[in-house]
Amino acid sequence: MKANGMQKKKMTGNGFLLLITIALFAVMYIAGMIIFADKGFAKPQMFLNLFVSNAGLLVIACGLTIVMITGGIDISVGSVTALVCMVLADLMENKGVNTYVAVLVALLIGVAFGIVQGFLVAYLDIQPFIVTLAGMFFGRGMTAIISTDMISIKNELFLKWANYRFYMPFGSTNKKGKFIPAYIPPTVVIALIVVIIIAVLLKYRKFGRKLYAIGGNRQSALMMGLNVKKTMFQAYILDGFLAGLGGFLFCLNSCAGFVEQAKGLEMDAISSAVIGGTLLSGGVGTPIGTLFGVLIKGTISSLITTQGTLSSWWVRIILSVLLCFFIVIQSVIASMKKKSK
Repeated sequence: MKANGMQKKKMTGNGFLLLITIALFAVMYIAGMIIFADKGFAKPQMFLNLFVSNAGLLVIACGLTIVMITGGIDISVGSVTALVCMVLADLMENKGVNTYVAVLVALLIGVAFGIVQGFLVAYLDIQPFIVTLAGMFFGRGMTAIISTDMISIKNELFLKWANYRFYMPFGSTNKKGKFIPAYIPPTVVIALIVVIIIAVLLKYRKFGRKLYAIGGNRQSALMMGLNVKKTMFQAYILDGFLAGLGGFLFCLNSCAGFVEQAKGLEMDAISSAVIGGTLLSGGVGTPIGTLFGVLIKGTISSLITTQGTLSSWWVRIILSVLLCFFIVIQSVIASMKKKSK
């Protein structure tokens, strides 16, 4: 009975955080539609561009959500993304490797990072921050070893994937009165499928319940007979795979590989998860919340770009303020839970 009560309280807190995130996104986007209506902010394509620009980030942030639910962290995902992009570009352009083989290698790079980092965190009990910090340096260093110059991807099949469009039955009209349908590329479809799969995995499968149990109270999870080390190991492998997949989607947007690519992406992913309601202490979080966290980040970027005179650094400044705001809310909810016990 106590366990059920605690889980209901967690779900209530999680739902409250999610509602705040959704409401914040709605207010920000509606304000943008009103203020910048003359600049096309109200057009359907502008909304879809939030997904287009952040498809890779969304997949990576879902991976971060999984490990953060266990109470862990992964700050290597930005470097993994850069390495994946560089490997894809180098294999296809310099080595003449088949496109499908290059993509498979890219995904395996993410899985390899997940296996190594997961083993060190789960079985050797090394702090996740230290392990993934080493992974971040290793990934960025390997990217530079492959090439210090930017490699543009000109592979026909890869460019075909990157330029493919799914056209929507809705859109907008230009100044000449011509109807222009809105569109999304395959990257958005893949990202949304990932969100749905992870949401189902976390809510309806035993693996998801184990993750929440470990993040909520690791000692209690051990007493319940859960294999904590194995579950955490699997969580980091899945996180690594999603980092590799996100890197592939990121590369479809950029069609290039270079050393400084995806710099700071790990912070964007972590902040998106936290703004989406994922607790840094573990035990609470959903990919749906993370989705809206990513949309908030994209909306801030779009608002500043549309405004035209503000520096792009304002995106970081506003995100940092929101991050602090949500961490404070999380702390308040956590303290309320302790008092109610």
